[in-house]
Amino acid sequence: MESLSNELSEKLKNVEYNYKAIENNINEAAVKSGRKREDIIFLAATKTVEPKVINHAVSCGLKYIGENKVQELLSKYDEYDLENCDLQFIGHLQTNKVRQIVDKVSLIQSVDSVKLAGEIARQAKLRNKIMDILVEVNIGKEANKSGVLPEQLDELLCSIKDIDGISVKGLMAIPPICDDKSLICKYFENMHRLFIDISAKKLDNISMDYLSMGMSDDYCEAIMFGANMVRVGSALFGKRIYADR
Repeated sequence: MESLSNELSEKLKNVEYNYKAIENNINEAAVKSGRKREDIIFLAATKTVEPKVINHAVSCGLKYIGENKVQELLSKYDEYDLENCDLQFIGHLQTNKVRQIVDKVSLIQSVDSVKLAGEIARQAKLRNKIMDILVEVNIGKEANKSGVLPEQLDELLCSIKDIDGISVKGLMAIPPICDDKSLICKYFENMHRLFIDISAKKLDNISMDYLSMGMSDDYCEAIMFGANMVRVGSALFGKRIYADR
């Protein structure tokens, strides 16, 4: 029992240290990109992280958390410190699971089809709410990833912009994994261009408030290329080993 207690204590100390380091990095990247720290949302990706560790990060100042899996979100929901942080859904979402989370999250970041948008809207209307969403873009055009292809983004936005029950608040992307930072930056640059182009069109019910891109290995680069929301997991909580479910 004592070893478990010591292990948890060490983990919490690491979270404190990592949180401060990430905050400093975000601040520096924001300033370099001509913005302020408060212009950037630091969202912690909390997949596989136990609630007491998540809540400790919240006590350090973390304001946003995001879960990837519906089942995991539901199992942890009652333990989140939701009085002091905002909960979002950032993973791939199946239409048959929308009803389980639509009343529990403030934003769904991974909408990539008319069908999913329609089901979110239907479930939101049943609860007398409007669900904020981001449209996920498959910026790397990877066959094994979800997200709308960049060339099909306009068509999707035009198809969902008038659906009652949802409000499009921006775009989200997960670029391909690669070691070449210049290539990652090119993906970020292309996403920012899409973001600016959509903003300029001033479509009804679509406000480009958020560009969510950048994770633990590249969030500083993402900020340099216009991200105003970054999703950081392992850099905050430590490396995690898990089987994808």
